[in-house]
Amino acid sequence: MTPAQSLNEILRIVEQAPESAVGLTLYALVNTLEYERAGCLFKLTKLRELSPEQRRLAYGLMELMAERGVGDAAWTDAKARMDRAVRGV
Repeated sequence: MTPAQSLNEILRIVEQAPESAVGLTLYALVNTLEYERAGCLFKLTKLRELSPEQRRLAYGLMELMAERGVGDAAWTDAKARMDRAVRGV
């Protein structure tokens, strides 16, 4: 799975179940990756709460950050959709 596919799959998870532990954990990771100057702080022990497949999605997001994909058009669109889903609007 490519990093972009990971982002799309996380978007699907968050939109389907925005109040679930998995959805909120992955959404938190998306949010923290936007704060590179602050070190993209994410409590790594939260990864223990994810299944191996869900962790692969998280690792895909980290790879997307390493490729400088955070903040591009696809990221911005996916993040806006996740924001709306989590906020219920």
